[in-house]
Amino acid sequence: MTPAPHRSHTDDLLSFISASPSPYHVVASAAQRLEKAGFRELRGTDDWTGATGGLFVSRAGALIAWYVPEGAAAHTPFRIVGTHTDSPNLRIKPSPDTGTSGWRQIGVEIYGGVPLNTWLDRDLGISGRLALRGPDGVPRNRLVQIDEPLLRVPQLAIHLDRSVNEGVALDRQRHIAPIWALGEPREGELLRRVAAAAGEDPADVLGWDLMLHDIQPPGYLGVDREFVVASRLDNQVSVHAGVTALVDAATGATQPAFIPVLAAFDHEEVGSGSETGAQSPMLERILSRSVAARGGSDEDWSRALAGAFCVSADMAHAVHPNYSERHDPDHRPLPNGGPTVKVNVNQRYATDSTGIAMFTAAAERAGAPWQPFVSNNAMPCGTSIGPLTAARLGVTTVDVGVPGLSMHSARELCGVRDPGHLTAILTTIMVGD
Repeated sequence: MTPAPHRSHTDDLLSFISASPSPYHVVASAAQRLEKAGFRELRGTDDWTGATGGLFVSRAGALIAWYVPEGAAAHTPFRIVGTHTDSPNLRIKPSPDTGTSGWRQIGVEIYGGVPLNTWLDRDLGISGRLALRGPDGVPRNRLVQIDEPLLRVPQLAIHLDRSVNEGVALDRQRHIAPIWALGEPREGELLRRVAAAAGEDPADVLGWDLMLHDIQPPGYLGVDREFVVASRLDNQVSVHAGVTALVDAATGATQPAFIPVLAAFDHEEVGSGSETGAQSPMLERILSRSVAARGGSDEDWSRALAGAFCVSADMAHAVHPNYSERHDPDHRPLPNGGPTVKVNVNQRYATDSTGIAMFTAAAERAGAPWQPFVSNNAMPCGTSIGPLTAARLGVTTVDVGVPGLSMHSARELCGVRDPGHLTAILTTIMVGD
């Protein structure tokens, strides 16, 4: 069986994932844990002057949290952990009620790099947020999470498509609408169902950000239960690790020597180009304002950045046993071997030797293993928020991640030990021990 310390950490991770089927739920789950640890939320319209201790700002599917030790100078450098809250999935269209051939269906749009075959024949629920009428004409938001088998994208029977196992691609536009009932489409039916689940009047719903999620709960796999299997491991493993590390840094016996920061952005899977994405000025503005709130000058802000360090934490690829030729022959990470340090000389990752040295030194202090990752030259690698953060703030950045299989699938896999190893390293970096 899985050793208790690792199982305890991953049990908590699985609870986090179950409560977080959408980026908005990820932020709510993170905020709840931070508030329990004594952090308080700041609004953009608040006066931040003199604010110390644990603080956070949330906006839609993004959250920035930081801890200011008592007496910290305005120029104290930052230790930033960057993550993202979104995952590839199917998102509900503005006019969703559709259907054909006697079936009622829901219109969806493909978000991010979705391996569509992994979403076929799965029981799907609905989650996200509703934008509702509010007092004085200001909309209010309400989270909704329906963990019921409401929808399904049915696969075509092999008798009707003998080429299905020959690598024929699914038609992305015509065949992805999930079914949920028989009969002709009923305008407003989905809205009524979702509003009822949220306890709201459909007439008060002015808009929504809704998506589908696999309702199968996360769990363990393997003869020794050495693997975690769940939806949205990319990138909730890293968000959970970042939240846990920040709380540990803020509440531990040793006060941090730096200002530990968690930056959880939205829309990374589609390029980070939004008000809550890594390309936005959100992090820069919040951190600079935190310096000013402690009486800092422009010079203090520049000094805080000059000594800053950022860890961009996103899921990574473990070597695939059935496709090992797709990986670099000398860089083949395995689950439970520790998080990977991701390197790409074309700057798809922001890692350089200084970043590697800082991360691996922290891993040594934390007693945690790590593995190098380089993509096969013939297979261009993905990217993450690391290069964006490095370019925007001009700080030393290292890209890391827990290695896993089935990235972007409706159900992914990683080792049971690696999330805890990542958390231990991030805590050490945040504390500066």
